[in-house]
Amino acid sequence: MVDHLSRAQARRVALAAQGFLDPPHAAPTMRTFARTLERTGVLQVDSVNVLQRAHYVPLYSRMGPYDTGLLRRAAERRPRRVVEYWAHVQAFMPVELWPVMQHRMASYRERGGKWWRDVPEELAASVLSAVARHGAMTARQAAAVVGDGGPRRKEHWGWNWSATRKALDLLYMGGELAIAARTAQFEPVYDVPERVLPPEVLAVPVPSPAEAARELVRRAARSHGVATETDLRDYYRMGVEETRRAVAELVEAGDLLPVRVEDWARPAYLHRAARLPRRVGARALLSPFDPVVWERERTERLFGFRYRIEIYVPAAQRVHGYYVLPFLLGERLVARVDLKADRSARRLLVRAAYAEPGAPPETAAELLAELARLAGWLGLDAAAPVVVEPRGDLAPALAGVLRTG
Repeated sequence: MVDHLSRAQARRVALAAQGFLDPPHAAPTMRTFARTLERTGVLQVDSVNVLQRAHYVPLYSRMGPYDTGLLRRAAERRPRRVVEYWAHVQAFMPVELWPVMQHRMASYRERGGKWWRDVPEELAASVLSAVARHGAMTARQAAAVVGDGGPRRKEHWGWNWSATRKALDLLYMGGELAIAARTAQFEPVYDVPERVLPPEVLAVPVPSPAEAARELVRRAARSHGVATETDLRDYYRMGVEETRRAVAELVEAGDLLPVRVEDWARPAYLHRAARLPRRVGARALLSPFDPVVWERERTERLFGFRYRIEIYVPAAQRVHGYYVLPFLLGERLVARVDLKADRSARRLLVRAAYAEPGAPPETAAELLAELARLAGWLGLDAAAPVVVEPRGDLAPALAGVLRTG
């Protein structure tokens, strides 16, 4: 029985659990997608499209170049395999988690949603009735049906949602509506769950809160491989006490094995089926919203890599750039690059590139190869897809490889 892991072993366990040992696929299929989703558990949704929307990139990082229609088909066509919900944050999750999330949905119904406390009950009822009667619709379509004129004026930098949009979100968080699709403009299209979820999923008995908590922690442990209680709680954004109880119960059942990890101050837990490989030969760019790096404190513990996303930081105050992706080589995060897909010029712009301390000599060459592969997946110019701008300590080496390559 394993009771102690070095930091390097924990890192390899985590990467294996996330799918970085899976064999590459020349042409990823729906089966490849299902295998990858089983590893990540969820795919965080984000609207930023400076490179590619966040939910598509973790699949690419693990499967390589793939048809993004796989995710759209899984989310929008029958038999649906994934559905959006507030699972980590806004995320695609497997449809079988819908019953597990029912207690979360009930809590949002009881307290009036997650964000909004000012939605009139009559408006919410009218919106729900409109969707049930007329079919799937966006907020703008629903507003036209219920006679809402939309947002009056933007009062601050944040969301400027109409009353109807707030009502739809309230109903969605409470499980009375589901997201059936997204428009080309990334607007959610809402419908009643009976027309979105497979009937066999809706027929599953709702688990008790304790059963649901155990299932979520079990899935989090499987996706993490090795994790602290805080890591496990964060994966599905659970409460402290429900996570603590679930961890204790899963330890007693033998699903989680207590371990000590080198330099980790808190106790850790190893999933009973976790793989402990001798090496990991990965090469991947990771989205800022990838499960490997989305919990920043865990990223520092595993990789010694301090990472912050700077989208909301004023440009002059950014340290590394606007949309910075860590570069995974082998089992280490060896560099970071600020990327932008210039679709009009069909170029992948490297706005900045930085090496991590101790990055191996082949970092620039390996990174450029990965950037070229990424540009190909994004459909950019095949002849000269990558442009390196002179910012960051790795940029000169990267530009040099580009010139001589």
